[in-house]
Amino acid sequence: MKSLVCEKPNQFVMNDVTKPSIKDGEALIRIRRVGICGTDFHAYRGRQPYFSYPRVLGHELAGEIVDIKTSQKNYVIGDQVTIIPYLECGTCIACRNGKPNCCTKLEVLGVHTDGGMQEYMTIPVSHLMKTNDITLEQAATVECFSIGAHAVRRADINHSEFVAVIGAGPIGLGVMKFAKLAGAKVIALDVNEKRLDFCKKWADVDYVIDVASTDAIEEIKKITNGDFVNVVFDVTGNVNSMNNAYNYAANGGRIVYVGLVQADISFPDPEFHRKELTLLSSRNATKQDFEYVIQTIKQGQVDTNAFITSKTSFEEIMDEFESLSKPESNTIKAMITF
Repeated sequence: MKSLVCEKPNQFVMNDVTKPSIKDGEALIRIRRVGICGTDFHAYRGRQPYFSYPRVLGHELAGEIVDIKTSQKNYVIGDQVTIIPYLECGTCIACRNGKPNCCTKLEVLGVHTDGGMQEYMTIPVSHLMKTNDITLEQAATVECFSIGAHAVRRADINHSEFVAVIGAGPIGLGVMKFAKLAGAKVIALDVNEKRLDFCKKWADVDYVIDVASTDAIEEIKKITNGDFVNVVFDVTGNVNSMNNAYNYAANGGRIVYVGLVQADISFPDPEFHRKELTLLSSRNATKQDFEYVIQTIKQGQVDTNAFITSKTSFEEIMDEFESLSKPESNTIKAMITF
């Protein structure tokens, strides 16, 4: 079978490897779709934390079961599935408290261990989610959207609260969409005018702010009648943005860091204390989030067709990957087809 390996930053190699054999409790999955994530682009460029080379990238996955070894009866050969790519230990304090997404020994497919940019892979049956009722493309977006859904659940949004989402990439768009579904009034902030237009059409946000040409603090102050926002989500992975996110928060508000950056985050404690802000991080997602996202897709609440802006075959992705990673490509979500 074919396996695409990122040997080192900015270098892919297509290898012929032996199809894996399955153990008890596992399924052999024929990979059919892989969504390309910001993590994949960062890893390719050599800018991804917790990463080592060589590595098979890809964790936004859809496929079908071609072999299975389990006593469970809820999965059979031929089932279409998406994959929960976070492999937890099951015994640490986070796992014991129902938070396997931040397991102390967590291994994420495509980051700590090989991912789905290959024709077949073995997966624990416990990490499969059946998706027979949605398309392969839709199934491959579930993980990406689950990140946003998890962040919104972490924020515990109340109906009609003002929410600011900084960063209109795929994860940020998911945060906007699920914040809207939670009943929030959403303000999207970005430096890309085309992305902000997409936010209005796709996520139905209430306000957009072009941070490159507008005083965002004054604009948010005006929108909220001087109150500022109840929840700030920073999804940029930009240290300057994350350092300044507190400026948009109302007294008693919450800040949720969804993006990840290889840097120290700092802000003035007197201001943070004066507002009695709550600071949260949001990492990965849980089975509960996957189930919720699949349900919203089934109900037509999330438009995956407009979200997927590029499809490239597995055979061609080595040649296309570089161009897809460039801002001028205007890619929202790129999808690899097998």
